[in-house]
Amino acid sequence: MTSTTMTGVYLTGHGGLDQLDYRDDIPVPTPKANEVLIRVTAAGMNNTDINTRIGWYSKAVTTSTDTGGAEGFDDIDNEDSSWDGAALSFPRIQGADICGVIEAVGADVDSSRIGERVLVRSMLQAYTDFRPMECWTIGSEMDGGFAQFVTVASVETFTVETDWSDAELASIPCAYSTAENLLHRSNVGAETVLITGASGGVGSAAVQLAKRRGATVIAVSSASKTDQVLDIGADRVIDRNADFVAELGSNSVDVVIDLVAGDKWPSLLEVLKRGGRYATAGAIAGPMVELDVRTLYLKDLSLIGCTFQEQIVFKNVVSYIERGEIKPLVSKTYPLSEIAQAQTDFLDKKFTGKLVLIPPAV
Repeated sequence: MTSTTMTGVYLTGHGGLDQLDYRDDIPVPTPKANEVLIRVTAAGMNNTDINTRIGWYSKAVTTSTDTGGAEGFDDIDNEDSSWDGAALSFPRIQGADICGVIEAVGADVDSSRIGERVLVRSMLQAYTDFRPMECWTIGSEMDGGFAQFVTVASVETFTVETDWSDAELASIPCAYSTAENLLHRSNVGAETVLITGASGGVGSAAVQLAKRRGATVIAVSSASKTDQVLDIGADRVIDRNADFVAELGSNSVDVVIDLVAGDKWPSLLEVLKRGGRYATAGAIAGPMVELDVRTLYLKDLSLIGCTFQEQIVFKNVVSYIERGEIKPLVSKTYPLSEIAQAQTDFLDKKFTGKLVLIPPAV
């Protein structure tokens, strides 16, 4: 590699799609000690890309993620607009799903790693000294994969032995580790699991991973995507607009894996059995919900928020790929230059699985 500049996308501030600045004069990052330089070959898209751009993580925002997805919000508090509740630094290169090849290494990294095809763990603990319940998200607290190159701690990169394409591998890190974490934290086994948002990246991953654990999966999705969700393993699909209690009955499921929240949230607790577990890692229909505390304590329910991931979670996902226990679900790929169109399509949610961006070849 001889060039000192690269092509990538700067997020220049919170707001609409106009805050995405595609350019070819971004400095190529230099790996520090214990880091590697990765040539990005594919980068998946996630809800967090939209959420971070529009500042949805700010407590000032109380509506669904798609409300300001294209144009942003008029009033947000920049001081609490990132994953860790701090102000985001701009410009920022987003992208938490990274597949690529190690191009160079920093001090204290074995040069034999050069040439490895790797995935990057999206929830980084090396930068918080592996303190419990603390992490950075690549593409938020540090630059990510929407560029030709990215640097990251060597211990956060994993070689994967598989014949999958780069785009297929890039569909995995954030969505599948989030889904695996939800199932890991709620200790899902051979029981009945209800999964909301089942056609999305995390939801479709959760369907596969729950089936892998022997669960009976009831998936919630739009009616138009029923066949696709059944194809990836769901035992039953109910329409997202249905009355969950009428469809399933009270006290009918062991675990709820929720990525949606919103107005229907109280019914999710109603369908849980006594002693049931509710786990969440998203609120695309809106973060503000109504909780009847009597339901919580009289049914002995457990509510589990899932962001931080134990080390075993991503290692598990890599092992599932290598053993052929999961399959990628890539709906469409786009050149990185078409990121605005890709995010527009993402917000339309007419697809099942993941959308993946491809940087220009180096």
